[in-house]
Amino acid sequence: MPGRRRSRRPPPTPVQRALGLLVRREHSRKELARKLAARGVEAGEAAAAVERLASEGWQDDTRFAEALVRGRAGAGYGPLYIRAELGTHGLGGEAIAAALEGYGGDWTAIARDLVRRRFGPAGPLDLAQRRKAADLLARRGFDGDSIRAASRFDPDD
Repeated sequence: MPGRRRSRRPPPTPVQRALGLLVRREHSRKELARKLAARGVEAGEAAAAVERLASEGWQDDTRFAEALVRGRAGAGYGPLYIRAELGTHGLGGEAIAAALEGYGGDWTAIARDLVRRRFGPAGPLDLAQRRKAADLLARRGFDGDSIRAASRFDPDD
């Protein structure tokens, strides 16, 4: 219809903006407030929006931490890396520890899988490859026991 104008929508409220972010993926409180501020929402309004969504169950730092642990572990990252990343999201030590303890995966198995993907089914074949595997696992945040087990493993384990 040529003469019709579209009615303009009012700009979204801070709560609507925050909810729009949360429907895409989980966010921590700190991350959500930061993203709202980057979109021009005043700090007080952003904090109020985040608080409201948290009280209504839309935002939950525990759920965020559990999702991040599952996602990073599935991508081949270890507990030290994940612990550090959770800290950057403003989560406390107890919440981080609970999320990592609640994860049911085997860190050594994840490390071995990563080594197999990088070095083939036989794993690292010589000292130089074992060092490269150990360096990779250290950068990915695995602890010493997992690194030793994954870089010096018997493929028939």
